[in-house]
Amino acid sequence: MLWLRTQRSERLDPSRLLPGVRSVVALALAYPGGQGAGSEAGRAEVARYARGRDYHAVLKRKLRALVSRLRERDPDVRALPTADVAPVMEKVWAARAGIGWVGKNGCLITTDFGSWVVLATVLLDRELEPDAPHPERCGECSACLSACTTGAIPEPGLVDARLCLSFHTIERRGEVPEGIAARVGRWGFGCDDCQTVCPWNRGQGAVASPELEPNRHPWLDLGRLIAMGLDEYQREFYGTALARAGHAGLVRNALLVAGACGESELAALVRRRLGSDLPGVDEAARFALARLGEGKGG
Repeated sequence: MLWLRTQRSERLDPSRLLPGVRSVVALALAYPGGQGAGSEAGRAEVARYARGRDYHAVLKRKLRALVSRLRERDPDVRALPTADVAPVMEKVWAARAGIGWVGKNGCLITTDFGSWVVLATVLLDRELEPDAPHPERCGECSACLSACTTGAIPEPGLVDARLCLSFHTIERRGEVPEGIAARVGRWGFGCDDCQTVCPWNRGQGAVASPELEPNRHPWLDLGRLIAMGLDEYQREFYGTALARAGHAGLVRNALLVAGACGESELAALVRRRLGSDLPGVDEAARFALARLGEGKGG
């Protein structure tokens, strides 16, 4: 995630993105926080935000409509809408705008929707009356720290991406270190463990944007994904957030889950991935076979 470092100045100074910026409008959209595949054999878990349509597309459409309405009232207003792709610190602005607070797990937590929200902003060259920042309400709770199986939250508010399952199953390209692979559990894309245990998420997630309903991939079929070719991957995952991991990344993740969860009935499919030229896939197949009691597959 070196791009975070290269755009540090822009993240700290919004005027580098919109000269003359005077205000930041922070926005949040709730997504369903329901249950997933659990421990069911043959399935991999998908982070809740990624089970339906790609939230980037949903937010962008809503942002365009908002900016259009603003320009109807003020034709000369200059605005820059962003939805998790520009170097804007959405969580910080959301906390300062009073939407919620940044919890000990690094997520933006709201009292109404828990942390089951995606964020966006609109930079404006107009002075607006600011809302009051939201107070921190984690209190003495530290459930998220102990829930992280890889120890990626060494202290409140600090998430070490080098250990985070979400980073490794979504952003990382190539081989996943064995120490991380052994703790992947059933997570085939992302990880919600530090959010699932959060008391603010209990009973939340029922009220959400209909456009983000988990109607595409509430879970992943391990066998199908291990055997999936590029063409099928493109048909299946185009227009979803899961495409971020890429074909190689999703196949690799499925192999890791199969090994970590002891899916011995998938061993034949796993063996077929030995020697794959997809980045990280051969290594993942060897890890899986070793965990399934078939040596290193060599």
